[in-house]
Amino acid sequence: MDLGLKDRVYIVTGATRGLGNATARALAADGAKVIITGRDEKSVEEAAAELGGDVLGLAADNADPSAAQRLVDTARERFGRLDGILVSVGGPAPGFLADNTDDQWQTAFETVFLGAVRLARTAAAALGEGGVIGFVLSGSVHEPIAGLTISNGLRPGLAGFAKSLADELGPRGIRVVGVLPARIDTDRVRELDALSGDAEAARTANEARIPLRRYGTPEEFGKTAAFLLSPAASYLTGLMVPVDGGYRHGF
Repeated sequence: MDLGLKDRVYIVTGATRGLGNATARALAADGAKVIITGRDEKSVEEAAAELGGDVLGLAADNADPSAAQRLVDTARERFGRLDGILVSVGGPAPGFLADNTDDQWQTAFETVFLGAVRLARTAAAALGEGGVIGFVLSGSVHEPIAGLTISNGLRPGLAGFAKSLADELGPRGIRVVGVLPARIDTDRVRELDALSGDAEAARTANEARIPLRRYGTPEEFGKTAAFLLSPAASYLTGLMVPVDGGYRHGF
């Protein structure tokens, strides 16, 4: 299936590894031009070189107030246009109510929430009809995840923001989508499994709950996200798409 991605230009944040990287790979493989970001300059350069094609790496922190405009300006200067953005950030610090400090909450708010809002606002001002704004969120949008109190507090609010944005930008022909991963086999999920004290047992228990009886791969997530960002999904907006193998049992 031709997704219509050839020569379209996207920004993907947090793309040096994990879900952002897998999405950037899927976009580039189908002919898109991609700007990827990460906080460490060397890691970004290495990731861009490894992805190949028309992929440009740029060191940027989502919490930096100047980052959003710099990314949009770079897309226009380097590739002459901007067609979409996928806002992906690393998960905030794990922990329960008594574990997480004010500093951890503030850092997560600046990165996960306010940084994402700023990126979306800046991209929205630059996008035209057919543009798309995507957010990598979490299954915690629908159901809290034990031990991820900060994420449980911030991700649902960001989903609400995305839904509001879809209503606001729809008349301009700009789409807004959210992607909700659950147990995808990334470094982050393996780290969370290890927090239980027995990573193998935690994984076995989680896989038993998933109807497909396995963790998803980053590639499976990336292909789904690339489709949602593509013209092939041109009538999809305001929705949250779970990529979870059936982990969430509600509708």
